[in-house]
Amino acid sequence: MKVLMINSSSNEHGCTYTALKEIEKTLLSEGIESEILQLGAKAYHDCTGCCACRNSLNGRCVFNDIVNELIEKAEQADGFIFGTPVYYAHPTGRLLSVLNRAFFASSKSFTYKPAASIASARRAGTTASLDVINKYFTINQMPIVSSTYWPMVHGKTPEDVQQDLEGLQTMRNLARNMAYNLKLIELGKQNGLKPSQNEREFFTNFIR
Repeated sequence: MKVLMINSSSNEHGCTYTALKEIEKTLLSEGIESEILQLGAKAYHDCTGCCACRNSLNGRCVFNDIVNELIEKAEQADGFIFGTPVYYAHPTGRLLSVLNRAFFASSKSFTYKPAASIASARRAGTTASLDVINKYFTINQMPIVSSTYWPMVHGKTPEDVQQDLEGLQTMRNLARNMAYNLKLIELGKQNGLKPSQNEREFFTNFIR
């Protein structure tokens, strides 16, 4: 079993990375493999709604960048953790652009797989950021993995984050809950339990 973790901070080894590494250590202790995909400092094109990904590209985005790499990794992953620093009480723009395109192009790569979001901030804006990311999960039938507090760490530097003992504790508990969920899903598969087959008949527009 493998968890794919996405670091959307332009500071690849900053506060968000520090939190993800704490999760990584705990996942390993639970027998779960993980990988951190760094979005880095690049700017990524947002979704244009061209629908080429669905009509002709077989679940790949027309803009061939890290989004297609994420989709390929997502196909093989069993769970996800998306990490972001807080910018104006919001996740990073690059993360939202990447998620818009990845989830539109290949929602099936994420469906039914457990996911969590984490945020790092010097001070505030964390819960609003978490709420934005979690909406991607709830529209795509993904179980949201929780912890013993809102999954956030505080600090301006990685050294500050290391002093946020409760924040790091929350990351470790999140990792344990992720491992627990993955093991339950695997046990269900071994016993013939299949995902629900949900309705897709109706598509109602508000203005007609």
